[in-house]
Amino acid sequence: MALGKPCTAQPVSTDLPSSDKQLNVNWLYGSYVPRTVELRPLSPDERFKLYIRQTYTTPGIYIKTTLFALHDQITDSNPGWGDGLEGFAKRLGDRQIQFVIQNSVTSAGNFALGWEPRYDRCRCDRFWPRTRHAMLRNFVTYDRTEKSLRPQLMPYLGAFAGAAIATTWQPGNPTWQVRGYQAAITQVFVGVGINWLGEFAPEIVRVVRRKKSAQAPVP
Repeated sequence: MALGKPCTAQPVSTDLPSSDKQLNVNWLYGSYVPRTVELRPLSPDERFKLYIRQTYTTPGIYIKTTLFALHDQITDSNPGWGDGLEGFAKRLGDRQIQFVIQNSVTSAGNFALGWEPRYDRCRCDRFWPRTRHAMLRNFVTYDRTEKSLRPQLMPYLGAFAGAAIATTWQPGNPTWQVRGYQAAITQVFVGVGINWLGEFAPEIVRVVRRKKSAQAPVP
């Protein structure tokens, strides 16, 4: 493989991780495993809990859906729905249902194959190896052994399914093949960006907090 394997250079913590450490879900970049936590296969119950968190109970999910719907409103996506509050409500519902379908198909596919649904942060230190890891993990994942690599198919299948099914209620008779293809291609760039944010989120948070502390007035 041209980019090499995802980085696994540093040893993980030998402490037995709790279930919560295996089921981290961030509102912006989704599920992840910290670099100090052992990457182990999820049980069926843990997979279901992760699916619920990713799809329904994390507040940020609804923030993202709202932002996408606002973008659709501004760009007049599906103009048959019109503008105003009614048009926005339809676009909001459209985005939310697409997201549920996408995540349901992705989670079900990974469950059926025993593939890893989470992003594992690179166990290396330098910027470019970590960036390469984030990019590569958008195209490959692990099987149930958490060692052998498999093609990262399910997020693309989920994106295609969500967009294609949505054409059954969207106005203007859009072509499901075209919408599905567009969504799958978009997933390439969105997936890389989300992985990169998930990889460098701790450093980004520290920089932001440091700047806020420096700007805070001295009593």
